[in-house]
Amino acid sequence: MTGGRDWLAQPRSMQAAERVLDAAARLFAEQGVAATQMGDIAKAAGCSRATLYRYFDSRQAVQLAYVHREARRVGATVAADIATIGDPGERAVAGVLASLRAVRSDPLLIAWFRPDDAGRTLEMAQTSQVIEAMGRSLFDPETLPGARDSALLARWLTRIIVSLLTVPGQNESEERAMLELFLAPLLVPHR
Repeated sequence: MTGGRDWLAQPRSMQAAERVLDAAARLFAEQGVAATQMGDIAKAAGCSRATLYRYFDSRQAVQLAYVHREARRVGATVAADIATIGDPGERAVAGVLASLRAVRSDPLLIAWFRPDDAGRTLEMAQTSQVIEAMGRSLFDPETLPGARDSALLARWLTRIIVSLLTVPGQNESEERAMLELFLAPLLVPHR
């Protein structure tokens, strides 16, 4: 039954929210992020709009919850990929490239970087503490030369990732070369 009562009867509200986010993800990929409305999400999740609003008070709240969920998932994957890399520049380059691969390999995520949706994605990425934390995981603030602001660096790394997802290089080798030339030298440990 798709009625709100049975849907809400599940004592697992977290599972209900996940169900909404899964439905929203499919719609974001099919229709685009900007084009997906709350009514579309409710229908795809099998609930009423009123039920949907019990979990998420706006379309932006659904979008942000989805982005945070996926950023945590991608962040865990990237962290595992770069865990053994000691060199700060190499770690940042590998982390950015792993982030790009993770997003590009998932049709539900790469949909956020279509021309109509990329601006919203960048805005969200620049204001999200979850995404900023993911950016910080790509470098060790203690090893940075000078008095650098790690929050600014994390946001800048996020911009690099969003930029490369929106306007990719010719291939991963070109992207790696750009990152090694322009990013890695900035992360040379302070001596």
